[in-house]
Amino acid sequence: MVRLFTALDLSAEIREGIGRIAPVLGKSRARLTPVDSAGAHITLVFIGEVPEERIGPIEDALADIRAEPFSVTVTGVSGNNPKRPRVVWANVKDNGECAAVQARVADVLLRFGVEKEGRPYTPHVTIARVKEFDPSLLPRITEVSGTVFGSCRITGFTLKKSVLGPGGARYEDLMGVSF
Repeated sequence: MVRLFTALDLSAEIREGIGRIAPVLGKSRARLTPVDSAGAHITLVFIGEVPEERIGPIEDALADIRAEPFSVTVTGVSGNNPKRPRVVWANVKDNGECAAVQARVADVLLRFGVEKEGRPYTPHVTIARVKEFDPSLLPRITEVSGTVFGSCRITGFTLKKSVLGPGGARYEDLMGVSF
């Protein structure tokens, strides 16, 4: 079984900026698992565990997805819950293009049994997962909430493999789809 997801890749400038935030958050008493900023991305659809023989058909189906290139701006730090976040993330500003691509990918993946999310899609870049919350995290988030990471042009998306390990997830690109 292989753990798969689709994502929009970000510029080196944005990824480097993401890497500078985890140490600030780490000054809190919360127990956090920061993401490896080298692999920072905007997740489109988490596919989950699939048998290896299904990867080819999934790649073939995803290869047909088309969209126009667009720009995203990654700016500001917040979380999935303002009072007790489980995930700290950088916000993504666009004109709805991320959600449009996400919807196309989700539609294609339905034929492989990948259920659509029940909640609205919110594009973001995960900075850290909160393993154990402590209120001291909230002022640290506020401290970096105005951070501007930069903008980049999105010209496609990537099918990625996620390998879980003791230091967190490691990502491998399986295929890229250009718009």
